Amino acid sequence: MSIPNIITLARIILVPVIVWAIVSSQMEIAFAIFVIAGVSDAVDGFLAKRFNMTSELGALLDPLADKALLVSIYVALGIWGAMPRWLVILVVSRDIMIVSAVIVSWLFDKPVEMKPLMVSKLNTVAQVAFAALVLASLGFGFEPHPYDLILMGLVTIFTLGSVSLYLVEWVRHMSTIEAR
Repeated sequence: MSIPNIITLARIILVPVIVWAIVSSQMEIAFAIFVIAGVSDAVDGFLAKRFNMTSELGALLDPLADKALLVSIYVALGIWGAMPRWLVILVVSRDIMIVSAVIVSWLFDKPVEMKPLMVSKLNTVAQVAFAALVLASLGFGFEPHPYDLILMGLVTIFTLGSVSLYLVEWVRHMSTIEAR
């Protein structure tokens, strides 16, 4: 177990804590934990690359921790009514579609290479920024307009774009399967 992996596991452990903070209306705490999680993500990535501590486990855990955190926050804020439910459904559905496609490719013994697209990186940045803005506005009592609408639009565009590109790549990859 390397230090970056321990930091990543700690980020996973923060997921239920941040959900508790949101459902308990402790938005300042939720925002603080979100910032801590973001900083820890940067730190574990830096340590892994800088000190050659990358590992197969870390390559699996890091995106899992990021997705668990973002999906949990979006679902909790959607249920709480602080985020449009259609956006929550869009964000969660994208992740379900991508994971399902990966599982199907494994089942057909045709694993797909997992490489993040630029639009997916932009999507993650937009999702993080929007979640941070919503948590901060709730925690510190300010009106986020028009930035919330701008970020919501970016999340929508990047989510639709990334799922579309991933599905096109997946169909292209899976179309090479021969009928038996």
